[in-house]
Amino acid sequence: MNILLLGSGGREHAVAWKLAQSSLLSGPNDTLYAAPGNPGIADHARCVALDAGDHAAVITFCVKHDVGMVVIGPEAPLVDGLGDSLRNQDIPVFGPSQAAAQLEGSKGFTKDLCRRANIPTAGYVRTRSLDEAVSALDRFTPPYVVKADGLAAGKGVVIAATRAEAAGALTDMFSGRFGADSLGAGAEVVIEEFMRGEEASFFALTDGSAIMPFGSAQDHKRVGEGDTGPNTGGMGAYSPAPVLSAELEAQVLAQIIQPTVDTLRAEGTAYSGVLFAGLMLTDEGPKLIEYNCRFGDPECQVLMTRLHSDLGELMLACAKGELAEQSAAEFADETALTVVMAATGYPGSPEKGGAIHLGDAETNGAKVFHAGTKQDDAGNLTAAGGRVLNVTGTGGNVTAAQSAAYSAVDRVTFETGFCRRDIGWREVAREKATASR
Repeated sequence: MNILLLGSGGREHAVAWKLAQSSLLSGPNDTLYAAPGNPGIADHARCVALDAGDHAAVITFCVKHDVGMVVIGPEAPLVDGLGDSLRNQDIPVFGPSQAAAQLEGSKGFTKDLCRRANIPTAGYVRTRSLDEAVSALDRFTPPYVVKADGLAAGKGVVIAATRAEAAGALTDMFSGRFGADSLGAGAEVVIEEFMRGEEASFFALTDGSAIMPFGSAQDHKRVGEGDTGPNTGGMGAYSPAPVLSAELEAQVLAQIIQPTVDTLRAEGTAYSGVLFAGLMLTDEGPKLIEYNCRFGDPECQVLMTRLHSDLGELMLACAKGELAEQSAAEFADETALTVVMAATGYPGSPEKGGAIHLGDAETNGAKVFHAGTKQDDAGNLTAAGGRVLNVTGTGGNVTAAQSAAYSAVDRVTFETGFCRRDIGWREVAREKATASR
C-alpha cells in the first residue's frame, strides 16, 4: 500500500526509516510519502509539501495517491482532530481521535481521568484564573509543580522552589508565554504536588481494546550536564530503561495503562495509537506524570533502533482494530542510546544555518536521525531548528551504547552545535557500581 507520514523531526525520521522496512511497502509501486519530511526522511520517503492543518488538502492527497494509511507523527494535528477528518473519509489512521488526544492536549483532562479511574498520580488542582491559581498555592508545599494545561512543546512545566517563583510562573502562563492559542496552552493551569523518585517512560500500542507493550526509555530534559538548566524537548534518551523492571512494567500496565484504555472506551472515547506514559517511580510505586498521544522525541529514535517487528503491520492493526491478532512486539536485547546535537542558543533562540558534515558518523552500526536540518541551494546540509541531529549508538548495556553514540558524535562536524556529554549518566554510574562489587 501507499502510506503517508506527517511530520518533519527526528521522531518522524526514525519512523520513516522503520516503515521503509515494512512488508506493507515491499511492492514495486508501494510508496511512503512524508509531509513535509526533511533531508534524512528523504532517504526513505518521497517528501511532499502538505499542510497538516489543512484537513481537506490532506484528504485530497490521500484520495489522489491511494493512501492506505496515514501515520500522524506530532501531537498538534492529533489535538486538532485530523484523525477524525481522515476516518470520516474511511482512511485508516495511526493516532487517536481529537477527543482521545486530550490526554496530551489537556493536562487537566488527564488528571480528572486519573481521579475517575483510580490511576496513581500526584494530587492536583485545576485553575482558570491567575487569582485562583495563586490562592491554590496555599494547598501545596514547595517545590511547586506548575503546568500550562495545553500543548507547549514540552516546555510548559515549571518546578518552582519558592512560592514567589511559582507565582511568577503562573503570571507567565496566564499571560500567554507558553502559547495561549487555539490549542489552549496557558488558558488553564494545573498545580500539582511534587513527586520524588526517578522518571521513566513506558510505551504501549492499542486499538482501543487490545494493548501491546512497546518498550521503555529514559530521557534527559534539562539542557545542561548533570540535569541542570532549563527544560527542553529532550537532549537524549536510551532504551530499555533498566529501572523499569518486568515487575514494575506489569504494575504500570495493570494500574495505569489498562484502566486508561478501559475508561476511555467505556466513556465513548476509545483511544487508538501509541500511549506514551511519563512515569515517576516513587517509594509508593509507579505514578503517572503525564500522557503523550504520540511517540516521544527522542525516545522514538531509540525504540525504533531496537525494534525487530514490522512497524507498518502493527500500526495498521491499531488503525483497523485488529491489534489482538498481532504477535507481541519484538525488540533487540541490546541498549540503544541517542544524543541530541542542538544549535547554539537552544532552547532559547537557536542559531540556524550552521553547516553540518556527517562524514563517516554512520559507521560501526551508528545511525544519525535528522531532527532540524535542511539543504541549502547548493545542496549542503545545514541546521534549521533547535534540536538538529539525533546521533544513535547501540551496545550490550548503557555504558557500551553511550560509548558508541559519542564516538559517532565526535565524527560529526557541526561547529555551531552542541550536545550534552553525559546522556545515560545515572545508569552508567549504576553499571559501574555493579561491576565493582
